[in-house]
Amino acid sequence: MSILDFGARADGSTINTKAIQSAIDNLAEEGGGTVVVPPGIFISGALFLKPNVHLHLDEGAVLRCTTDMAHFPPRRTRIEGHFEEMFTPALINASECHGLKISGKGTLDGAGRPIWDLFWKLHDAAPDPANFPNLGLPRARLALIENSRNVTVEGVTFKDSQFWNLHLYKCQDVLVRGVRFEVPDDYKQAPSTDGVDVDSCQRVTVDGCYFSVTDDCVAAKGSKGPRAMEDKDSPPVEHLRIVNCHFRRGHHALACGSEATIVRDVVMENCKVTGDIVLIRLKLRPDTPQRYEDIRIQDIELDNPGGTVISVEPWSQYKNLGGAEPPKSIVRNLTLSGVKGRFGAFGVIKPNPGQTMISDILLQDIDLNLAQDLLEVSDTSKLRFEKVVVNGKPVTG
Repeated sequence: MSILDFGARADGSTINTKAIQSAIDNLAEEGGGTVVVPPGIFISGALFLKPNVHLHLDEGAVLRCTTDMAHFPPRRTRIEGHFEEMFTPALINASECHGLKISGKGTLDGAGRPIWDLFWKLHDAAPDPANFPNLGLPRARLALIENSRNVTVEGVTFKDSQFWNLHLYKCQDVLVRGVRFEVPDDYKQAPSTDGVDVDSCQRVTVDGCYFSVTDDCVAAKGSKGPRAMEDKDSPPVEHLRIVNCHFRRGHHALACGSEATIVRDVVMENCKVTGDIVLIRLKLRPDTPQRYEDIRIQDIELDNPGGTVISVEPWSQYKNLGGAEPPKSIVRNLTLSGVKGRFGAFGVIKPNPGQTMISDILLQDIDLNLAQDLLEVSDTSKLRFEKVVVNGKPVTG
């Protein structure tokens, strides 16, 4: 069913929220179907998908956020490891939409530039810019899919998101395939434009995607704070697969954190990194008990004069112990295997002193040309090197 049938206009100025939501609601009342966005630029505020209603964007279709945030009325939403009672919803919102499909060769466009500009204006004017909150002004993610099973997001381009691009929360069996996540090359730092945020989800596959953003490309997320392990709303991130992807731009190809408790059974393989990016970053919060385990990075091609292979180290932005004792964390069973090419630095592996136990790190079948060939390691047990060559010389430890 085309949104044109409900009065949507592709003139690049009409706010089509009501027309598109009417198409969604009508299909839901009829038992389900697919809402089709045809070629053209359609402006909209927050939309809410319903069970059995899918979204398809034809080639040449652009569904663009309005930058008038009055069309994104604040509501209770999951964000940054907790529920914010009144914050901006996404452009596309879906809850308990099992079997959901978002597909097509069209574009979800966040029209983010004026929002990013305003963010930096407020950030720079803040008394403590380094801790200016991400939630300091209204800005929309492009898609929030939560409490849903058997979800497919395929073929779509996510462009210029005001905030995170694709946020998955408490979902199972999700396939994100052939999707592009993009920020303009001429914008140095579009704030918090994560590609895919895997928040408290299980069995998620990110396959054949392209990332050119200015924050984490794929981020495993959960809860935060000294009592995070007790948070029943934040189950572990488990069985995450990242395959056949190209990471052109971003802070980290794979990041665990900034909010995370348990992340385990993660595989990244057959990927290419051509950006000045950290291949894998495990953020160690001093205020949150964390378990990062059974993470395997394998068969990776690196090709950039910058970048860092591995970063396992403290991350203290926004920390808040609230008077509690510093919690204990564990990092174990991390393997990098079949990593080859040229890059900037080997990286660092170090704990929050007295808080983090790091063990069982395997570097295997690695052949790299690095500008900075030293791997900085402290307080780590069972670190093994097998067939590791850096700048033509074997590394044994």
